[in-house]
Amino acid sequence: MNNGWLLLRTLLLSTSWRNILRFSGDKKKRRRIIGNAVGFAVVYAMLVALCVAMCVGYGKFGIIGAAPVMCALMISAMAFFLTLFKTNGYLFHFREYDMLMSLPFSSATVAGCKFLYMYVKSLPWHMSISLAMMIGYGWFAHPPVAVYPLWIALSLFLPGIPMLAAAFLGFLIARISAGFKRTNIVQTVLTFIFVIFCFSLRFIIEDIFRNDKVQSTLLLASQLTGGAAKVYLPAGWFADAITKTSVSDALLLVGVTMLLFTAVFAIVGRSYRNINSALKSHAAAKNYRMTAQRKRSVIHAIAHKEFRRLMGSTAYMVNGAMGEVLAALLGLGTLIIGFDRIVKTVTNGAPFQSSILQPAIPFIVYFFIGMMSTTACSPSLEGKNYWILQSLPIEKKAVYQGKMLFNMWLTVPFMAFSTLCLCVSARVPALNTALYLLLGVALCAFSTAWGCVCGVRHMRLDWENEIEVIKQGAAVAIYLLPNMFVVMGLVVLMVVLGMRMDHRLLTLIMTLIAGTLAALSYARVMALAKK
Repeated sequence: MNNGWLLLRTLLLSTSWRNILRFSGDKKKRRRIIGNAVGFAVVYAMLVALCVAMCVGYGKFGIIGAAPVMCALMISAMAFFLTLFKTNGYLFHFREYDMLMSLPFSSATVAGCKFLYMYVKSLPWHMSISLAMMIGYGWFAHPPVAVYPLWIALSLFLPGIPMLAAAFLGFLIARISAGFKRTNIVQTVLTFIFVIFCFSLRFIIEDIFRNDKVQSTLLLASQLTGGAAKVYLPAGWFADAITKTSVSDALLLVGVTMLLFTAVFAIVGRSYRNINSALKSHAAAKNYRMTAQRKRSVIHAIAHKEFRRLMGSTAYMVNGAMGEVLAALLGLGTLIIGFDRIVKTVTNGAPFQSSILQPAIPFIVYFFIGMMSTTACSPSLEGKNYWILQSLPIEKKAVYQGKMLFNMWLTVPFMAFSTLCLCVSARVPALNTALYLLLGVALCAFSTAWGCVCGVRHMRLDWENEIEVIKQGAAVAIYLLPNMFVVMGLVVLMVVLGMRMDHRLLTLIMTLIAGTLAALSYARVMALAKK
């Protein structure tokens, strides 16, 4: 068997949920897998419903021909960004690196196999979009029967080019950062810069179309997808292969994907060992001196350890601190541009008084701050070291308290900075600003405690790659999805109630509710620590 496929098959079998359910006698592990499967099924169903609804809208307005291009763009965008965040954990500095590199496989084979493993793991997300769009397109367009198997076959290649682009970008970031002493810091900063650029690109494009006076949302979407197909050629190839049954475009999509895969990993393989060696090594200062050790309490020592863990992992820092960085940028942007102008831009110039948004400021900031709680994944990140931690004369509750303390260190300063910037720009009274800060602290405490409940209840210690718990863990998903949708609803609720109630009274009520939920979550963590 080809070395790459043999290695890929081994990796897939070793992490297969089906094999664990068949052969594992650990009931806790089996329950966790069943719970994960149910959770993913719900998310897939929501994604399918969204895609079908989009096709229904296209069909009702007679622009169903844009559906294949939209399908290609959605899959490509998802593949690019998911791969960008996973590349560091899957391709570089992974835990089983020493074992894999000791086997008789070339560096390019190992890197290519890890990429294909990442591709297979993300394939259900891409296919859920593709199949839903195919059903919607077939319902309204009535294409020939041959289009359906062609759609499915080409959908397998659609994520390839954007994933390869993201993987190569991650390789370049790792290659550049490998030349510095603080490799993880440089790699993290470069990733932050690129992600923030992608966020800002959306507003730049939107501003361009607004200046062109494009009014109809659906027609705009059709024009955007048509224009994107001319710029992003794989989307155009896929659309022409489906709508025009073009064999040449289908072959182009397949052939270019395979050629790019070969070229990318031929390049990556040349410096693969050097990059991993640089990322796994640590620089030592020449003028190092032994000084007295700082004395800390157990809780503060654990919090400081968690800080070092965050600073030492690019994947952990990007996912754990991205919300805080975006919140700080929101605050700075509001000070520079102005609160009223931002509200006018978001509402597209509608007659809307920005003052009624003031009670929602703490929840707007929390939408970014609470995007990710480090406590949702930090218990699982202990991995095999958890048993060493258990053998120390430290109570479980002290460990969890230290992890919660670190998350408060991380979130509260950014929350306070962003809230103050928004309040100053919106000309919020001083007393209201103080109340908003108090509500922000209560929300940070709730995020910290509730994240810890999720992290302890759904702890996973047998991971082989930290991405599995940082981005794909059940604890993170259970924390993230409900929290995100509830906060969006609370922003609207605060605006509605703010038009009928005194802002100070409303803020005090919300602070009391958030504080109560935080206290209940903290009590639950302490109860779990006794088990």
